[in-house]
Amino acid sequence: MGNHHDHSHHGHSHQHSAGNYNRAFLVSVVLNLGFVVIEVVYGILANSLSLLADAGHNFSDVLGLLLAWGASVLVQRRPTARHTYGLRRSSILAALVNASVLLLVSGGIAWEAVQRLRSPAPVMGNTIIVVAMVGILINTVSALMFMSGRKHDLNIRGAFLHLAADAFVSLGVVLAGVAIAITDWVWVDPIMSLIVTAVIIIGTWQLFCDSFNLMLDAVPENVDPLAVRNYLAERLGVCEVHDLHIWAMSTTETALTAHLVMLGGYPGDGFLAKLCQDLRENFGIAHATVQIETGDPQHPCLLAPDHVL
Repeated sequence: MGNHHDHSHHGHSHQHSAGNYNRAFLVSVVLNLGFVVIEVVYGILANSLSLLADAGHNFSDVLGLLLAWGASVLVQRRPTARHTYGLRRSSILAALVNASVLLLVSGGIAWEAVQRLRSPAPVMGNTIIVVAMVGILINTVSALMFMSGRKHDLNIRGAFLHLAADAFVSLGVVLAGVAIAITDWVWVDPIMSLIVTAVIIIGTWQLFCDSFNLMLDAVPENVDPLAVRNYLAERLGVCEVHDLHIWAMSTTETALTAHLVMLGGYPGDGFLAKLCQDLRENFGIAHATVQIETGDPQHPCLLAPDHVL
């Protein structure tokens, strides 16, 4: 019986990712925190629910950015005797928390909008337009800094969605301000808040589901488990594959464990090295542990049935 443990990374490492986005996180946090103060002040002066709601949303983004930034640093921590995988999963937790906060804040905005519809109040359309246009600029610039990593890192995707959602909220606020300035229809303000909230919830739901599934050790969406099983089963000398598990160690690293039954015995380190290299290059599985068994009926593997964990 033998095994091989491959530690190499696929695509890019956490060190590379964190190094790329430290400046983006810093700039985004500073810009958004400053904008929160501006929106609170002018939201009160203009009596605008849209501005105050957007300020609350932006503040949640500041917290979310800090959380995502912290997670991008924690994933670089070296493994310990207690945390044998290091703190890599913190990036998945950050993505889940970010998605949850975004959904909760959106629900709060919707609730306040409904209350404002019941009791309309005058708002200053011109002030809303100017402040919200600043928000579009700040959030768009911030979101663009995370755009390149959103497809490869769920944690970065959470930060990107927060900022992109804020830019969209600010756009909705501008449109509401223009409509109010032209028509004096104050009900446009809460209506626009409801529309923007619905769009944000729809856009965030997938992030929530993806991060929730990864927390439950589901196979990452970019990996086809059947294709991996077939690949392993088709290797020369392999007559059975069992106890196959694929899960996310972090938002960028995928791990695998599997038992291969090879009647001819241990195939050598070269076979396992090539196997792990192929898993990394073809499936993005960077951390593979493979156990070789000879199929001895006197010593059957207790983990062979698929329903056994």
